[in-house]
Amino acid sequence: MTETTADIVILGGGSGGYACALRAAELGLTVTLIDEAELGGTCLHRGCIPTKALLHAAEVADTARESESVGVHTTLEGIDMPAVLKYKDGVVGRLYKGLQGLIKSRGVNVVAGRGTLTSADTVTVDGTAYKGRNVVLATGSYARSLPGLEISGRVMTSDQALTYDQVPGSVVVLGGGVIGSEFASVWRSFGADVTIVEALPRLMAAEDAACSKVLERTFRKRGIAFKTGVKFANAVDNDSNVTVNLEDGTSITADLLLVAVGRGPRTEGLGYEQAGVTMDRGFVPVNDRLETNVRGIYAVGDIVPGLQLAHRGFAQGIFVAEQVAGLNPRPIDEEGIPRVAYCEPEVASVGITEAAAKERHGADAIEVYEYNLGGNGKSQILATAGFIKLVSLKNGPVIGIHMVGSRVGELIGEAQLIVNWQAEADDVATLIHAHPTQNEALGEAHLALAGKPLHAHA
Repeated sequence: MTETTADIVILGGGSGGYACALRAAELGLTVTLIDEAELGGTCLHRGCIPTKALLHAAEVADTARESESVGVHTTLEGIDMPAVLKYKDGVVGRLYKGLQGLIKSRGVNVVAGRGTLTSADTVTVDGTAYKGRNVVLATGSYARSLPGLEISGRVMTSDQALTYDQVPGSVVVLGGGVIGSEFASVWRSFGADVTIVEALPRLMAAEDAACSKVLERTFRKRGIAFKTGVKFANAVDNDSNVTVNLEDGTSITADLLLVAVGRGPRTEGLGYEQAGVTMDRGFVPVNDRLETNVRGIYAVGDIVPGLQLAHRGFAQGIFVAEQVAGLNPRPIDEEGIPRVAYCEPEVASVGITEAAAKERHGADAIEVYEYNLGGNGKSQILATAGFIKLVSLKNGPVIGIHMVGSRVGELIGEAQLIVNWQAEADDVATLIHAHPTQNEALGEAHLALAGKPLHAHA
């Protein structure tokens, strides 16, 4: 068996793995990056980027359909799905080419193949051992299904949906979280009849309850049906349709069933347990420095319990590279990680929800303010409804910001600065926000919370 040694061996080339590789190389460390698929992982090829390309195409379709409301006469002749997929693939292809160039320019040793952790300091690929003074596990996640629900034919996950070259007449989306809501939004904009089935009491249940309420109301107006608080029983797939049976005794028949019940950690059969790494239901627990229980082995991204977000994995990869290089980086605050769902309307948040704040600090210790986007000029121009909700400690910092509305994901940058830098309402109220922008709504909300509302009632 041949053998090579590097400062860091990274197993997995997704957002966490490649970010770790780039930063480590930048810091002068030798890096081996191992992946059996394309660099960029789920985010670039089967997740964030391709889904957002579809969502943009959906936005264009809605704009064409609704253009007469602003005096522009257009017609929507239909959706050419092969052309939409070509556009989506073009975006992915250009980003992939750019990433390959970056990795090559940094001198990272890229190994294509299925790697297995064969000891505490070794990943083996096709008989070649790659030793690392440090090893980073970054093998990502896969689209989950439910027991007894086979993914085939008319039953698909987001992986198959991203390459589906027709607009279905009707779809049942199993799961009302981020992935399910985004695909429901796309297909509805493309003209499909959509029904979401969610076992939890509300859509986007991980977000603030007020966000769910607005999202549900807007989905109803868009014609997206949903059933919440009811569990899936089984599905019957035949040549012409799929029938989804629910535990409340009802059934829904549609052209497709999209299974969007979350993502599982991709760790099985990779040698983690055999090498002594502690596992928890397939996930890899770590400490606040992203170290596993085995000295010299780190884990980042979707295999680490917590939010499964590309930018979380990206930040964790950078953190590990700097940790190994001896820079002693500041631990990542999980509650300070921004979250965005890119359906229409968008849902964006950072920090903790009102319910979590009350549970942690007590109801008497917090203040909550909601600023309706109806008072914002740019939101009126965009014809979007929604709000910005602030959760703050009384006479203290803002600890949660929750937003719903078209394009509010673009506001999350300032929102995360406010929460992560522990700004108080008065701090933000003194900042000047450009007019007319949706960003003004953040300023107006903080003005109101600071006791000086302008375009809002006290």
